[in-house]
Amino acid sequence: MEENIKEKGVTTYDCSRGCTVERSPLGALNLDYKPGCCKLADFNWLRDVPQVDRYNLYEVRFKNTRKQIYRNDSGQIIKEGDIVVVEAANGHDVGIVTLCGPLVNHQITRRRIRPDGDDFRKIYRKAKILDIERWQEAIAREHAVMIRSRQLAARLGLDMKIGDVEFQGDGTKAIFYYIADERVDFRQLIKDFAEEFRIRVEMKQIGARQEAGLIGGIGVCGRPLCCSAYMSDFQSITTQAARCQDLSLNPQKLAGQCSKLKCCINYEVSVHLDAQKNMPQVREPLEFKDGKAFLVRTEVLRGLMYFSYDKNSLVKIWPLSAQQVRDIQAMNARGEMPDSLQETNRSEEEEPGFSSPVGDDSITRFDERKRNNNRHRNNRGGRNNHHGRRNKDGKKDDNA
Repeated sequence: MEENIKEKGVTTYDCSRGCTVERSPLGALNLDYKPGCCKLADFNWLRDVPQVDRYNLYEVRFKNTRKQIYRNDSGQIIKEGDIVVVEAANGHDVGIVTLCGPLVNHQITRRRIRPDGDDFRKIYRKAKILDIERWQEAIAREHAVMIRSRQLAARLGLDMKIGDVEFQGDGTKAIFYYIADERVDFRQLIKDFAEEFRIRVEMKQIGARQEAGLIGGIGVCGRPLCCSAYMSDFQSITTQAARCQDLSLNPQKLAGQCSKLKCCINYEVSVHLDAQKNMPQVREPLEFKDGKAFLVRTEVLRGLMYFSYDKNSLVKIWPLSAQQVRDIQAMNARGEMPDSLQETNRSEEEEPGFSSPVGDDSITRFDERKRNNNRHRNNRGGRNNHHGRRNKDGKKDDNA
């Protein structure tokens, strides 16, 4: 990345921070904010509404999913997409303003922060050319420092994985994100980092799902990962959530890119649990005059239960609604039995199934229609040729 930025006229996409970096013909750096590349991006749907924020708060994003709320006490007019210099614990940091106006108050409410408190750090000013140059030099060091830090951790025999490194805007401090299953004593490692890189070191432990959010990627659904798109709070996911949805307990299908159970498994659990409350409990087979019917399959959302005379076969199965199953259970409790499972299934109207706008026709249906039209046109032409044309007197013209 550092070599590309030094070349004039070359545009570099920094998706971890959501901006493009380009060196102008005069040698100056030009940064352009790209909201579509940001992880955990917010859509400002009140952007064109003129409202005054009396707290003067702004959301500033840094690398990947790290964002923070700052107060603008500089007196400068700051808008979305500006690169600003903000207050840090030691020194200063550089970030991009991604949200301003009344929507910042919604973020504060979600994080349970008092907007009139004194816990907000300050925005010093808009970033100058020197600040941006120093910021880009620090960013260019991140990948090499991450590789070297992994080597130092392996030399000490520490059971940990350093997943990412983020430099502060002034280049004097770096945050090392690591993953570890157990507690790690990295006191000696911090000393080695400080001696090797000549910076202040901050170690931050993250989980496997947080690491996937930092790295990002595309899921099997074809969309960006939920952990990098909008999720910030991760809930525990168990295989029971997959069982109640009748999902196949295949680790390769249930596991995400973080090697944990997919977060989307929890999305429809509550719907399935509510639907299961309306389904009857079938602990024994239903008794009919022509035999016993066993439950082999259940579609909870549609409210259908499929029964078969052979409990080990799925070839001949008949669906019954939840109310039908309750009625048959009540009849069996009274000692009565319906005639047949097939007759019971026919008595109810068939529920409409799923149908797509395209339909179930063949992909060559338009070609077949075209051939039929051509055949019809040829038939009309043949009838005209057979009967021939007629003259003004109504007589047949054989010379036509």
